[in-house]
Amino acid sequence: MGGGGERSIGALVPTVKSEPENAGETSAPAAVTVELQEQIPVPEKEEEVDKDMLCPICMQIIKDAFLTACGHSFCYMCIVTHLHNKSDCPCCSHYLTTNHLYPNFLLNKLLMKRSARQMAKSATPVEQLRQAIQQGCDVSIKELESLLSLLMEKKRKMEQEEAETNLQILLEFLQCLRKQKVEELYEIQNDLKYIKEDINAVEKRRIELYRARSRYSAKMRMLVDDSSAMTVRPSLGDKESGAIVSSSVGSQEQVRVGTTQTRNTDAGAPGISQLVQWKDDHGGSDSQHPNQPGQAIARKKRVHAQFNELQTCYLQKRRYWARQPEKQKERVANVMNREGYSAGLEDFQSVLSTFTRYSRLRVVAELRHSDLFHSANIVSSIEFDRDDELFATAGVSRRIKVFEFASVVNEPADAQCPVVEMSTRSKLSCLSWNKCTKNQLASSDYEGIVTVWDVTTRQSVMEYEEHEKRAWSVDFCCTEPSLLVSGSDDCKVKVWCTKQEASVLTIDMKANICSVKYNPGSSVHVAVGSADHHIHYYDLRNVSQPLHIFSGHRKAVSYVKFLSNNELASASTDSTLCLWDVRENVPLHTFKGHANEKNFVGLTVNSEYLACGSETNEVFVYHKAISKPAAWHKFGSDDQNDPDEDMGSYFISAVCWKRDSPTILTANSQGTIKVLVLAA
Repeated sequence: MGGGGERSIGALVPTVKSEPENAGETSAPAAVTVELQEQIPVPEKEEEVDKDMLCPICMQIIKDAFLTACGHSFCYMCIVTHLHNKSDCPCCSHYLTTNHLYPNFLLNKLLMKRSARQMAKSATPVEQLRQAIQQGCDVSIKELESLLSLLMEKKRKMEQEEAETNLQILLEFLQCLRKQKVEELYEIQNDLKYIKEDINAVEKRRIELYRARSRYSAKMRMLVDDSSAMTVRPSLGDKESGAIVSSSVGSQEQVRVGTTQTRNTDAGAPGISQLVQWKDDHGGSDSQHPNQPGQAIARKKRVHAQFNELQTCYLQKRRYWARQPEKQKERVANVMNREGYSAGLEDFQSVLSTFTRYSRLRVVAELRHSDLFHSANIVSSIEFDRDDELFATAGVSRRIKVFEFASVVNEPADAQCPVVEMSTRSKLSCLSWNKCTKNQLASSDYEGIVTVWDVTTRQSVMEYEEHEKRAWSVDFCCTEPSLLVSGSDDCKVKVWCTKQEASVLTIDMKANICSVKYNPGSSVHVAVGSADHHIHYYDLRNVSQPLHIFSGHRKAVSYVKFLSNNELASASTDSTLCLWDVRENVPLHTFKGHANEKNFVGLTVNSEYLACGSETNEVFVYHKAISKPAAWHKFGSDDQNDPDEDMGSYFISAVCWKRDSPTILTANSQGTIKVLVLAA
């Protein structure tokens, strides 16, 4: 064991020098000791010492160093683990077992000192002081009192600095809050000023209408009283004494009354019976028109139900017009303010009246688009023609059917047949009537073919086959009837001319194209809805990059439609609609209420309203200034034919407004087409 004790103070650091193969166990420690003395670490060679203090197995600073009989040092766990698998030294391959391992106390001690030195170098003065006190360094009471005094002074300064910092932060917060609240107060004061001005304007207008009605009512009452006096019948005594005279007088009075009525009619005034009815309807008696109070109450309820939305709309419009230059406000005032209203109030009154006018969708007519020979009945597209006299439907049945709108509305459901039917080679995704040329229709299909049809001859005029994948959308230009644009899954937008056989322009994009639409007031501006969640607005004169990119949807943009030259609506499979200002490049509103996550459910717009389908088999209508639905209708809700039929698997697939009308065409995935109209 004495030899073992000598080996325990062997080599401090490992060495990779080759060992003589005939070296015995007794000579190895002596050689290792020489190497130890030669390699005692010095501060100048700290980097080399660091390398030598690494375990040859784990390449980390040695922990719990053990020395082998061949003179190499390792972490205890590293060498033991190695010897469980192999019986040799990892450095020199000398035969080795766990019986040939010895604790290297000197190396462990030096490593601990080195670690302490490194900690001392990296430790803060406070940590060094704490460590010195913990180690029990000799300090006198006087020195401790001085040290405590310094510490207390340091503590006082730090507390003061921290208090000053906290006060500074609090002060800045309060100043910022005061500034914000002052701005809010200023805005509220301005809003109150606007509201007060508008209340005065509305009250003034109301008084004018009341006075005009009172004057008109008094005039009507006088006319009625005069006519009543002139038509008083003679007494029985007069009849007995002179029936002939009475008869002649009565005839003269009737002539006078008839003449008076004729003059009043020629002057634009209503007849006697009309005057009496007007008197009853407008307060001349206790009775009132039976529908008027109910309608007013219903409209007031709609106002209160959407009060926050209407309030926001009013303030936005009022503030917007208040920010406009005076010249522009004067120019608008000359046109709009016929009733003495400000431009903002006039604008909001239009929104309020149109929004509260309707509350539901009423079914006017219904027809079945289903085909006996095709089980798939989804109507992908439904569109009115140029004059709103005909409408066309298309879908997965590979047929374009054209119906006469008047016949659909007026004739029984069983008698409604298409006036034109055209077969196609593949399923259809979109239709677009030419806005200028009567009876010209374009379609796009699942094979990427864009076809222009002559509805009169039922023949295709042109076929464009440049798209490599499904063409989702096609649209005729409103201002140039020979141009149309299409978008496809091949990530290309193509512009076509009916006078040429090939495309005239191609826009390569990075994502699938779901919808394309010409600006109604331009032949060079096109909106593109893409699967990249964005709407790209292009000027076709320079397609290297879009004019604007509208970002806001979280999923693919399935439809884009223009309400006007400056207002663009978009639909997405994130269950939202958005309204954008293409001139100012800003979002205006986001509309929520319908469900749309998987299917294309249609989008249609007019100057005031947006309508879309839903995967709940419902149609939703939104006013463009209010984000919540104004009306909705559920397919199947009033169908009595199949009461047990599950409607949950169906969805609305196409919608289309009748221009300048509250009427809307709707179709669902079952093949049912309904004509709906907005009603109070």
